[in-house]
Amino acid sequence: MIITLAKILLLFSFGTILYQDIQERRVYWFLFPMVGVTTGVLYFLETLPELFLSSAIVNAMVVAVLMGVLFLYSRFKLKTAINKIIGLGDVLFLFAMIFGFASVSFMVLLPCALLFSLILHLVVSREKNATVPLAGYMSLFYGITFLGFWTEVIQSLYQI
Repeated sequence: MIITLAKILLLFSFGTILYQDIQERRVYWFLFPMVGVTTGVLYFLETLPELFLSSAIVNAMVVAVLMGVLFLYSRFKLKTAINKIIGLGDVLFLFAMIFGFASVSFMVLLPCALLFSLILHLVVSREKNATVPLAGYMSLFYGITFLGFWTEVIQSLYQI
């Protein structure tokens, strides 16, 4: 029962993030903790508590390093503030996803989600926008990924 509820909430959250990010470039803040909790519950129920905790810590470090590199690049190369190149919702989405996967899966899925977002934006965007709905596109990617896992198209999402 709780697994089904978590899956429904997760898909609802992903869909809402996608819609709001594309339409308004703003997303309700409470959707990010909802994504973090639901992905965390789904992963926690599939793994050992120690592995869940260590994966979340490693994933958080990966996102922190990514944000650090992005900060340094924006500051020294682009000479602009980091909030001009990535939105708060995008950062919150990245941190929400740290609870959802084993570290190896996370490090494979994150670049795939970013590449998917880039390709989708280049294909879909007819006009040159200053912003990319990154959290929305990544929500679509992760939604498809979870649906693939739940329908057994993807064999393993939580294991190395």
